[in-house]
Amino acid sequence: MRHAMMLLSVLLPLAPAAHAQTPADAKARQAQEAEQRLHEDWAWLGRYQPANAALAPSATGQRVVFIGDSITQGWFDKVPSFFGPDRVDRGIGGQTTPQMVLRFHQDVIDLHPAAVQIMGGTNDIASNTGPMTLEQTQANIIMMCDLARANGTRVILASIPPAANFPWRPGLEVSSKIERMNAWLKRYAAQIGATYADYWSALHDGEAQRAAFTVDGVHPNEAGYAAMAPVAEAAIRDALARPAPVGLPR
Repeated sequence: MRHAMMLLSVLLPLAPAAHAQTPADAKARQAQEAEQRLHEDWAWLGRYQPANAALAPSATGQRVVFIGDSITQGWFDKVPSFFGPDRVDRGIGGQTTPQMVLRFHQDVIDLHPAAVQIMGGTNDIASNTGPMTLEQTQANIIMMCDLARANGTRVILASIPPAANFPWRPGLEVSSKIERMNAWLKRYAAQIGATYADYWSALHDGEAQRAAFTVDGVHPNEAGYAAMAPVAEAAIRDALARPAPVGLPR
């Protein structure tokens, strides 16, 4: 028995752990969680509730909230030093503008920012939550701008970064739709006195997103976010220099 136990103690560390999670297991778990959220928390309001509750009031009154999809979330994931108590990231990968509208009050207005950057539309074009027209996306952007301005928050409208295709939606024609949305975003920003942040030009190589700036043709890498940072800094300075909108009585 003693020899058998000694042999077992030698062999056990060599055996694969029964509970080790493979990439396929992780992917299946993520898909299951996403399916559950679809029915229980479609806008994923629970994603930032603890962080919002823990966020202290701004000491400067110059807080800027970035709301968006994976391109916004990835900025914090890859370059967390760009953010801080008065520069808050509230991006969620995969989200469309209707989902952003539903969480806008909780994840933006309730944080009492001086300004908000709104970046959305990539996943609308990809039909992540169902087919959408550009006009429907524009209506959601307008709703978020209205909410911000009604609460005295300045608006930065971010361009959709360039892409020739979406790897998770092969076969879609996306470039012309992105360009049309960006042209509208620039016009609408001027119309309402908001700031337009032109990330598209900072990342574009003439045909798509510059290869050195992206991991997959859509999402920026660290170098891509480094190219975006001066655009963001200039947009923030411009927005904060503008008079705050006259909010509605609360």
